Amino acid sequence: MNKIAAPATDTAAELLLENLVSAHSPSYQEGGAVRVLVDWMNAHGYDRAFIDEAGNAVGIIGQGDQEVVLLGHIDTFPGDLPVYRDGRLLYGRGSVDAKGPLATFAAAGARALLPDHLRLVVIGAVEEEAPTSKGARYAAAQYQPQACIIGEPSNWDRITLGYKGRLLLDWHWRGPLAHSAGQATSPAEHAVDYWQRIGKYVDQVNDGKEAVFARLDASLQAINTQDHGAYGEASLTAGFRLPPTLTPEEVEAALQPQDGATVRARGQEIAFVSDRDHALSRAMRGAIRAQGGNPRFVYKTGTSDMNVVGPIWSCPIVAYGPGDSALDHTPEEHLDLDEYLHAVNVLTQTLERIRF
Repeated sequence: MNKIAAPATDTAAELLLENLVSAHSPSYQEGGAVRVLVDWMNAHGYDRAFIDEAGNAVGIIGQGDQEVVLLGHIDTFPGDLPVYRDGRLLYGRGSVDAKGPLATFAAAGARALLPDHLRLVVIGAVEEEAPTSKGARYAAAQYQPQACIIGEPSNWDRITLGYKGRLLLDWHWRGPLAHSAGQATSPAEHAVDYWQRIGKYVDQVNDGKEAVFARLDASLQAINTQDHGAYGEASLTAGFRLPPTLTPEEVEAALQPQDGATVRARGQEIAFVSDRDHALSRAMRGAIRAQGGNPRFVYKTGTSDMNVVGPIWSCPIVAYGPGDSALDHTPEEHLDLDEYLHAVNVLTQTLERIRF
């Protein structure tokens, strides 16, 4: 992050962020945080703010015929961390991922002098951290924006253009047991064999590919064995991050099980990459420069709600928000409040500058 002069303080924006982070909201338990955000938007100049049928927090400003959607997520990774300030650092679950970006959206929307042609929709979506992505899927069917910003941490002076795809495979084997002195394959060995097969497939796909965004990533998320008398069971869950050249269906087809095992695929998302140069990107780059920053584009190895709405809306879309994504899901998650206020300034200017 560029070190530049601290921005002017904004007490309302800082309190919004702190109150959101203080409202415990892991996936499927977002109701309290949703109410905090809706109440804040209703009290800070939004034409209307409400909870939609999916449980999302929604705020709307403007009557223009060109719609911009700021889609953040209000749920967090599990873990109830203490919320406190250490100087200008705010600690707590969700401070970075992704209540910081979401609060940036709400605060910038309240502050911006919107052009007459714009209608701004701010959404705090539920269940982004879950495979369901319920909030984004519901929003995708309700709106058809001319531009969209996804709320994810990228540092205040960086713009995210793409996310890898995702796939989860739940593998399961059940079969007869044999004496440990025999030659039969144990349940644990069946599981290890399947994981090694995954590793060979990943190596094959990645052969000759150096760029991180172009490579297939696999992680062993769980492995278990059980004995039931004469029969044993083994199960594992493998997670995949997919490059743009590979679909979830292709990975699933290549890793169909053997030895009588079964596999269930879930959480499928295709990779998504946005264009670099469009009205939204230009407005945002200009706003970053106006704040003294040097705008840069980045690509992320995870997934976000961009994977859900990007292919449906087919509009200029980027992800943006303050915070270091390396702190996502960690016990040390925290956000620099000065960086947060820089991001609010950037987004405020972006909304005031954008012309389609």
